Amino acid sequence: MRVVFDTNIFISALVIPGGQTEKAISRITSGADTLLISKAIIDEVLSVLYNKFGRDIEAISHTAVFLSELGEMVHKTSKIRILQDDPDNRILECALSGKADIIVTGDKEMLGLKEYKGVKIISLREFLEA
Repeated sequence: MRVVFDTNIFISALVIPGGQTEKAISRITSGADTLLISKAIIDEVLSVLYNKFGRDIEAISHTAVFLSELGEMVHKTSKIRILQDDPDNRILECALSGKADIIVTGDKEMLGLKEYKGVKIISLREFLEA
């Protein structure tokens, strides 16, 4: 399956080791699913880690390399503005540009869409049960 993780999935995996999000990352590293990621998603993850969790520049640099090697880099083909939170629109852009099957998120507004142009939007629990 071609998957896009919302920023909140990455943040949980990086800040709370051993949680459910770590299982989602394991599905990617084992090759069970293909992660699609974009520069905008990586930038958002790094910004949150730096600004909200006080990670130092060295940790941020290691995270940037880890994320860029974890998935297939996608370059957006169109600009989307349907969700209130602009970083959430970057998730949709990555999913459409990379021809994703699903988006995994904990964001209530995004989950409320359920699907966007053929891309299913599911919770972490649903992803882990699939």
